[in-house]
Amino acid sequence: MDKLPITAAGHAALEAEFLRRQQVERPRIIAAIAEARSHGDLSENAEYHSAKEAQSHNEGRIVELEDLLQRAEVIDVSKLNGSTIKFGATVTLIDEDTEKQKVFQIVGETEADVKSGKVSVSSPTGRALIGKKAGDSVEVNTPGGGKSYEIVKVVFI
Repeated sequence: MDKLPITAAGHAALEAEFLRRQQVERPRIIAAIAEARSHGDLSENAEYHSAKEAQSHNEGRIVELEDLLQRAEVIDVSKLNGSTIKFGATVTLIDEDTEKQKVFQIVGETEADVKSGKVSVSSPTGRALIGKKAGDSVEVNTPGGGKSYEIVKVVFI
C-alpha cells in the first residue's frame, strides 16, 4: 500500500468530500430511492433507475475516498524550507517563449488542479521541476508540446 503525499489543505478537502458524501448525499439518495419505489413497477421506473445509478456512483466515490484518506501522508508545507524544489514548494517560473510568469505549487496527485496553480508531483511539469533551484532553466515535455521555463523563485508557504 503506497503512501500518497498530500498537503494539509488537500487532506481537509478530501475529508470534507468524504463526510458530505456519507452524511448528506447518501441519505438524500436513499430517500430518492424510497420515493421512486413508492411509485410502483420498478422495471419501467426511470426515477428509480436514476437514483440507483446515483447511489452506485456515490458509494464508489466513498470507497475511493476512504482508500485515499487511509494512504494519505499529510505533509505540512509550512514546516519545509530550502532553495531546492520539492513537494509543497511554490515555484515562480517565467515561460521562456512568451515571457509570461506562472506560479505553481507542487502537490499530490489527488489535489492537482492546473487552473488553480497546483501541479501534481508526478506530472511532467512536477517531475521536471523537482530538484531544481532558482536560476535554473528547465525543459518540460507536456502533452501540448515542449516548454522552457526559467525558475525565478522557490518558497514554502
